[in-house]
Amino acid sequence: MSTLRIIHANILTPKGRKALHGKAMNELHHIPDGEITIVDGTIDYVGHVRENIDITAIDAQGRVVLPGFVDSHTHLVFGGFRPEEFMWRMRGDSYMSIMERGGGIVNTMKSTREASTEQLVEKTRHFIDIMSRMGVTTVEAKSGYGLDREAELKQLRVMAEINDDPERKVDIATTYLGAHALPPEYDGRHDEYIDFIIREMLPEVKKQNLAENCDIFCERGVFTVEQSRRLLKAAADMGYGIKIHADEIVTTGGAELSAELNALSADHLLHASDEGIKAMAHSDVVATLLPLTAFTLREPYAHGREMIDSGCAVALATDLNPGSCCSGSIPLTFALACIYMNLSVEEAITALTLNGAAAIGRAEYIGSLEPGKLGDLVMLDSDTHYTLPYYTGMNSVIMTVKRGRIVSYNNN
Repeated sequence: MSTLRIIHANILTPKGRKALHGKAMNELHHIPDGEITIVDGTIDYVGHVRENIDITAIDAQGRVVLPGFVDSHTHLVFGGFRPEEFMWRMRGDSYMSIMERGGGIVNTMKSTREASTEQLVEKTRHFIDIMSRMGVTTVEAKSGYGLDREAELKQLRVMAEINDDPERKVDIATTYLGAHALPPEYDGRHDEYIDFIIREMLPEVKKQNLAENCDIFCERGVFTVEQSRRLLKAAADMGYGIKIHADEIVTTGGAELSAELNALSADHLLHASDEGIKAMAHSDVVATLLPLTAFTLREPYAHGREMIDSGCAVALATDLNPGSCCSGSIPLTFALACIYMNLSVEEAITALTLNGAAAIGRAEYIGSLEPGKLGDLVMLDSDTHYTLPYYTGMNSVIMTVKRGRIVSYNNN
């Protein structure tokens, strides 16, 4: 039996096993001189420090302890990089114009198809090590850079290989995103490509147990609302959790579609309509906002404050990817959410823990510090959680614990 006990911690956590909406996002449970004990990877006790317990303990010395961060939207597994496209954007070229001349997702598709499984595993582990030091204990990763049968399955098998490692620092929630872009082989044949995914890919991915969720890029020039509805309904019928890239570049009605289908999450939402926000607020959909992407694309931020005030459940994620946002910075995500999207620090914590867990269908067992949940937590090098945005872009996490194991320690 393995036991990890932390005492004299300033514990802050949301509570529950589903996403918190609206005002509830601001309500964290606080134990100022607390103890958390993890037995065999699962939280056994959270409360005030117990006396006369014969278990060796780590003294937090008043430092803040939070649930492990859940980065609920990334494109973690990919071949190559695209720094030249970043420079094109710096001179004013639009994201869509870069895609139209062979850049964007199709550029990475070529590199991903060419990369070996070993190369992709090594690269993904590198990112995971960095994420762990910033307090991430669970990350969602999408396929979508293969866009054919073999390369999509290769991406998903990379995730499975990492998840099979008992010493892994971060759990990967797997999402099949074959409908990330139209591959060149299907030029002009969007409906036929959706048919291919429904007929061949969704059953094959399910048969090999390679993905929990299915996603689609619902956007002008990519896939329409009707194509997205058809794919996601088919995926839900096969037992996938469903997610949607919605209203990122223009208003398409993706937010409304997510509510109609009761998706796990609708992501991006920079241009979600008022009707779409209301629809999400009256559903179980988690509005997953990606401020790093808006920052790097120099776009207006999603209306996080308005969404929470309207009663939405909001999550935050990094959107780490090789094109629009080559960053997995949790510290900068916190800062941007608080400074430019007007979230309180408490709301941002909920968004990156319990609501992030709900956005990937895992709120039952991660996302908060409660008995019975996995022993995933972070300790800050501070006695206040306000350092998260205050140390703008700098890492305030001193220790990351995954399933009761200390997996990262930063000697800040």
